Amino acid sequence: MTLLQTERGDFESIIDGPEDGPLVVLLHGFPELNISWRHQIPALAQSGYRVVAPNQRGYSGSPQDGSYATHDLAADVVAMIDAMGADKATVVGHDWGGGVAWTVAQLFPQRVERLVAMNCPPPQVLIHDLLTNPSQTAKSWYMFFFQMPRLPEKFVAANIAKMLVAGSYNRTVWNHETLAPYVEAISTPADARGPVNWYRGASRGRRSSRKAEPITAPTLIVWGTKDRFLSLSMIAPQALRSTMAYGNEPSIVLIDEAGHYVQSEAPQEVTTALLNWLGPA
Repeated sequence: MTLLQTERGDFESIIDGPEDGPLVVLLHGFPELNISWRHQIPALAQSGYRVVAPNQRGYSGSPQDGSYATHDLAADVVAMIDAMGADKATVVGHDWGGGVAWTVAQLFPQRVERLVAMNCPPPQVLIHDLLTNPSQTAKSWYMFFFQMPRLPEKFVAANIAKMLVAGSYNRTVWNHETLAPYVEAISTPADARGPVNWYRGASRGRRSSRKAEPITAPTLIVWGTKDRFLSLSMIAPQALRSTMAYGNEPSIVLIDEAGHYVQSEAPQEVTTALLNWLGPA
């Protein structure tokens, strides 16, 4: 771990790979940490990429204050790219990290070389489905629960290990050793406040002054098909039409033996999909 110092705060990060390699930013989801990328980081670094995987705002070792509105979390990522001395980066995100990755590509297109989203649709697509699809609304009940004061923090701190295991299809990847860093990092309601605030910030945050542009960056979507939280229909061509620039069809890799925590449940498949799509550095 190292502390990545940016103009928006200092983020506890894993940094690997040659200093002159193309930059890849790996954004974890909820309720994860940067170590959720532990299988992908060395493979990307060995392929010549410069990799930074931060603990994002609200998580262990990183800023706890400030805005949790999704567009402000996207600004955090741009500050990280600046701090790494790069003009552009391939931005990879899973779950909430995916939501931020989509947002960076829409609000700061000049900073995104390529985009990879894992088990997360564009935020606008998710919002539309929450409002119009009763099945998705039922799956996302916890998003409404997390708007309550104090109680969600207590729940997350008491159940962090159970949440990761229950949210997975391939549960064999979880054991005392793999769960221990999460349990240690989110062991009290105070530890859980930042992660829960991502949900509050998304629903209550002020609107961005930047215009969301259709995504022009080459895009890869990796999806564990046994996801119990998010419907596969949200990455269908008709669902993505309003988000992607005309002619920019995303590549999609479906992983059948994985659920929501796809990079942990199917690490080799995810790493292979990334490297095949990115190509040599």
